[in-house]
Amino acid sequence: MPNKIVFLLFLIIATTTIGCSVYKFTDASVDPRFKSIKIGYIDNRAPYVNPQLSPNLTERVRQKIQNQTRLSLTNSDNAHLDVTGYVSDYSVSTTGISDKQEVTNRLTVAVHIVVNNKLDNKTEEFDVSRNFEFQATLSLQQAENRLLDEMVRNLTDDIFNRMFSNW
Repeated sequence: MPNKIVFLLFLIIATTTIGCSVYKFTDASVDPRFKSIKIGYIDNRAPYVNPQLSPNLTERVRQKIQNQTRLSLTNSDNAHLDVTGYVSDYSVSTTGISDKQEVTNRLTVAVHIVVNNKLDNKTEEFDVSRNFEFQATLSLQQAENRLLDEMVRNLTDDIFNRMFSNW
């Protein structure tokens, strides 16, 4: 009888702890053949240019790839992956009206990314786009100051996920 109790306790502990792992999404799915990546400056080609967006976005993409993949960042033209891109849209529209007055505005930001896979001689292009709502009582510059970190963080995540996770 004591052996059955010990066995049952062991079985209960084993089955409850097997599914209790901590999942960590810090390493993306990267082909093991790829060792290096070059991230070019993400230009701002939108009709309206936020001067802080391109340098912040470029740096955040570099940091995320360096921190969450095993790829080495390089400036060499011999990198296995060569990433370039540009901000293609940065525009404001009214999204909410109350009593014939604007209540909320929407800032739309789109980025076009080109990934040149030099090992397979293939190129992949994709666009990511995000909308950011802000109160119409704010000027565009005030909204940009408040939204910059969120814009950069969300766009970086979208770019990273499209490049490595295929989400």
